[in-house]
Amino acid sequence: MEFVQGLDPSKLVLAGTVLSFVIAPFAAPTYNLPIFLFGSYAQENTEAVASLQTFTGLVGGSLLWDIIWMSTNEQNGFIKFLTILLFFVKIPTFLAFGLAARQRGAQFGGLGIRGGDLSVWSMPGGFTSTGRDGYQNMDEEQAVAPPPPRAPVHVQPAQPQPPAKSPPPPGSGPYQTA
Repeated sequence: MEFVQGLDPSKLVLAGTVLSFVIAPFAAPTYNLPIFLFGSYAQENTEAVASLQTFTGLVGGSLLWDIIWMSTNEQNGFIKFLTILLFFVKIPTFLAFGLAARQRGAQFGGLGIRGGDLSVWSMPGGFTSTGRDGYQNMDEEQAVAPPPPRAPVHVQPAQPQPPAKSPPPPGSGPYQTA
């Protein structure tokens, strides 16, 4: 793991971006350049833990897709060499960004099969079971407070309205009808 800690993620993503850009016009996987461009954004944005997690997952998934793509498609010798080189750049990139994401506080919970990533959710708006006017347990009795007494309402009688003005006679406005 010390080897991975010594890697510079910014240089790895830059190398992957350059290699992806060089092989992009030829018969090569088209998804590599957008993935590494997204990685350059995720690496530069220090608050983006979710973006860093997404990039790490995309690089890991694209390793599998690269194997499938190279086994089903033909390439020129030099371009194939660059594609294989890009494949081998992705491995330390995946490891370095996984470590960087963990250092930023990301957790890779997996698929949730082991049950180790269970979460306790609370409702928005303060509906929690911690005594803040939220839900209560079924065993607890609800204390019902009597409603506060209503203050008497004083209504003043409506005063008569002055008579409405009659509309102006036709033809007295700026436009006249014939």
